[in-house]
Amino acid sequence: MSKKPEAASFVTEITPRSQDFSQWYLDVVRRAELADYSPVKGCMVIRPYGYAIWELIQQTLDARIKATGHVNAYFPLFIPESLLTKEAEHVEGFAPQVAYVTHGGGEELQEKLVVRPTSEAIFGTMYAKWIQSWRDLPILINQWANVVRWEKVTRPFLRTTEFLWQEGHTAHETEAEAEEETLKILDLYADVCRSVLAVPVVKGRKSESEKFAGALRTYSIEALMGDGRALQAATSHNLGQNFAKAFDITFQGRDKSVQHVWGTSWGVTTRLVGGLIMCHGDDSGLVLPPAIAPHQVVIVPIGRENWRETVLPRAKEIQAELVAAGIRVTLDERDERPGWKFAEWELRGVPLRVEIGPKDIEKSAVLVARRDTRQKESLPMAGLADRLRTLLREIQQTLLAKATQFREEHTQRVSSYDEFKQVMDGRPGFVIAPWCGAADCEAQIKTDTQATIRNMPLGSPVPAGKCIRCDANATAEAWFAKAY
Repeated sequence: MSKKPEAASFVTEITPRSQDFSQWYLDVVRRAELADYSPVKGCMVIRPYGYAIWELIQQTLDARIKATGHVNAYFPLFIPESLLTKEAEHVEGFAPQVAYVTHGGGEELQEKLVVRPTSEAIFGTMYAKWIQSWRDLPILINQWANVVRWEKVTRPFLRTTEFLWQEGHTAHETEAEAEEETLKILDLYADVCRSVLAVPVVKGRKSESEKFAGALRTYSIEALMGDGRALQAATSHNLGQNFAKAFDITFQGRDKSVQHVWGTSWGVTTRLVGGLIMCHGDDSGLVLPPAIAPHQVVIVPIGRENWRETVLPRAKEIQAELVAAGIRVTLDERDERPGWKFAEWELRGVPLRVEIGPKDIEKSAVLVARRDTRQKESLPMAGLADRLRTLLREIQQTLLAKATQFREEHTQRVSSYDEFKQVMDGRPGFVIAPWCGAADCEAQIKTDTQATIRNMPLGSPVPAGKCIRCDANATAEAWFAKAY
């Protein structure tokens, strides 16, 4: 059995981002105890600290989804294979990733069951039973669940065989209502990323080749990570009537005619945790926005051998005051050196560290350190909660401003294909270029550069001139990037 590493080495053993960003990411995930590998290839165990971050994201999203009139339900993990195959384009898109159950209770099943890769099929089947009239519409249901997609290349949080998510599935009377719903949710996702995760995103429409299998239109929000790669943070799909026709979801209209509903589906996953790490993290580990930090403040008592008698009681009083003020706070009472504790809480990304020792008590003050800027300042104990709340708001704003500035500095326009290829030789971030809309042109760009169209921002004007690669007239302004 290998010897357990000393505490100090465990905290500091992180590969520098500039040396190997991918290994840095994996080091942070494991050293900060966000997740660990499971015995099943491609699956991860989300550890309590990582799950606490996901829970805070989940709680925020759930409240906002419900505020728009949606309700939660739960649908089965297993789907009969015959249901999945009803929508041809959909099943073709997911075929390589589908996992099947062929035996149950020691016997071979008469029909294979699909372990859900997504739930359009089962939602569609049930909606066909529940919807009779236009009076039954709209149906606005969301579920929090796990899904399985058999991935060949996996990375904790970013792409795993099993992951957690929410998936909304709605049915509407008209195409206009479905489109309004699709864009409303896209806006909701973008606002949560910006205001809660401090991650700026680009809202736009996916190309035909990148859209969700079976959808009429797919919209996404795209974020830029610290290594210049893009991350698809969420998607919202206008399904048109494709699934309604496949699953016979009809209703009697206001004019007594029988019509198919218009559908949407949309979701975000635990990959948002990975996005947080890569957007804000540094060589010391996580840097968490206060809005989703499990501990917004950590109190570290400092003193000599008798610190438990001299310092700890006052530290506990401060902890109680902060808790009463609605601040998520933890008190580190472990018998470790203060320097070790500082490094560990930096690794875990806690926004504010409050240090208190005998001299601080004499001065009725504490020393406060910010995780984002590493600035330290002495603050009086009187009114401490209010001052810390102000600092937490400042950190939230500073992280968003820093991420936005990084994105702006790593977004550029190009005017020729030679320039495009030259720029894409590294990881430049977003590259904006005119595109003709042709799938073969898009595919060739990907072959030549590994770059994909992340999306075409909403409201972008149709560019004048030619496509970046061919002589055809441009039909859209596309944002390209190498992506996760």
